[in-house]
Amino acid sequence: MDNFLYSINATLPIFLMIILGKFLSRIHLIDGHFIKTADKYVFTVALPALIFRDLTENDIRQNFDGGYVLFCFLVTLVSILAIWGLTEIFMKKEEERGAFIQASYRSSAAILGLAFINNMYNGAGMAPLMIIGAVPLFNIFAVIILTLKGGRDNPDSSLSEDTALAHTFGKTILDVFKNPILLSILIALPFAFLNLHFPVFVDKTISSIGNTATPLALISIGAGFEGRKAIKKIKPTIVASFIKLILLAALFLPLAIYLGYRNQELMAILIMLASPTTVACYIMAKNTGNDSTLTSSIIVLTTLLSSITLTLWIFLLRSFGVL
Repeated sequence: MDNFLYSINATLPIFLMIILGKFLSRIHLIDGHFIKTADKYVFTVALPALIFRDLTENDIRQNFDGGYVLFCFLVTLVSILAIWGLTEIFMKKEEERGAFIQASYRSSAAILGLAFINNMYNGAGMAPLMIIGAVPLFNIFAVIILTLKGGRDNPDSSLSEDTALAHTFGKTILDVFKNPILLSILIALPFAFLNLHFPVFVDKTISSIGNTATPLALISIGAGFEGRKAIKKIKPTIVASFIKLILLAALFLPLAIYLGYRNQELMAILIMLASPTTVACYIMAKNTGNDSTLTSSIIVLTTLLSSITLTLWIFLLRSFGVL
């Protein structure tokens, strides 16, 4: 019961923020211009600050476990590549693929991971190492996939096919390396591994900026959420939610247990695999010309169901004496 109540307390505020966004939109306190500006701010400023803070605020060298980081890295990589490959084969609607792939694998690991583990074990434990192993891959592949799948202008029709292909490929590579999320990861990693910090007032400023990312993103999701359009995408929403909350954990948790991971280590892996889709997916999908309606639908459903599924996973793992 305690785990269920904690899960509810962790996920219910997310719904309340989404509902607030819809309410503010209905009373015309915020409009389309606000949503567009907020999305751009979160994408280019707040979200990079949040990722930088999450990657650098813990002393990773103190309890560094290369094998554990490698496990999280490889599981994340295999999950992404498998979902990507199967989506290309089985998903008919090209315009939905990028959003579906990203939302099916990308967890709220950094946002919920530390909170859950601190609540259960009174310490961050192995969560920072899980974040190092998984979160950069979450974001790097999201940038690559969404850039490749997102809407873009047609190449110049005067160019030959080979030249147009080279132009598109070059533009994609440039877009990937210009992405604020990827840049924040590249900047953060040396700070994380060398345990470097800015002066306190700079760290607090970065943290304050990062703290604006989630509430603004949730308000934007609520204000822009279109229920009728979301209902039309219920099938891919359910499939992605099943992958995100159940399938990945069912596939990889037994392997983690077999390799001897327990308690905080295993809890961090559970969060990596089975926490709800992060709200950052919506901002990135919208800013790269991908299907933001499908993305928001998956975020809402995984958040709604995660309080139940996470509690069931915790109960199951505790019943086996590994958590």
